[in-house]
Amino acid sequence: MKKSKILLGLALTGVLAITLIAADHIDAPAVAGGKSDITDFYAFQGSNTNNMVFVANVQGLIAPGSTAAATFDENVLIEFNIDNNGDNVEDLVIQAIPRNGKMYFFGPVAPLAPGTQSFVKTQNPLGSVDITEYGSSAVISTQNGASMFAGPRDDPFFFDFGQYSAIIGGTATSFNNPGTDTFAGTNVMSVVVEVPKSSLGGSGTLNTWVETKKK
Repeated sequence: MKKSKILLGLALTGVLAITLIAADHIDAPAVAGGKSDITDFYAFQGSNTNNMVFVANVQGLIAPGSTAAATFDENVLIEFNIDNNGDNVEDLVIQAIPRNGKMYFFGPVAPLAPGTQSFVKTQNPLGSVDITEYGSSAVISTQNGASMFAGPRDDPFFFDFGQYSAIIGGTATSFNNPGTDTFAGTNVMSVVVEVPKSSLGGSGTLNTWVETKKK
């Protein structure tokens, strides 16, 4: 099962950090409630402006009492896709796959073939990181010029779903300020990788999206 989030036009250059996001929670019936369900995708310039950061969150709406038992699925590949020439086809991928308490990262590397099928490019290891346990300080690994994290995090996406439903239903005309954070108190399983811009190719903009692919 493939599920993707598309995000277009992320600037590689400039003084200000640029953040673009895409989000949904349990709205894809084929993967709803499963470990391949993508909730959020973030791509932004790092605090080191020579770097780009990619974040994929999966398994939304995990209750705190269930988070300690939450795990990544070893049969699910998380793949960050990078189009650096503007044709909306991935030129590079960064792949993340869990094994035995670690998240292993590969790339950025040209995929064997673009599209819905992927093969883990194990000949291009980027590094690995121990998956952080719930309630523990974040474990971050820096290898080969990249920084990596994997583990549970508080859901960072703010959305007033109740007010949204009221607007759609015609009983309200606008959002409240500040509104109600529907996802407050729930967690996600997060995968974060920061890499040098120089490893991503191109010189203008990136089109980038994330997919989960099940073995």
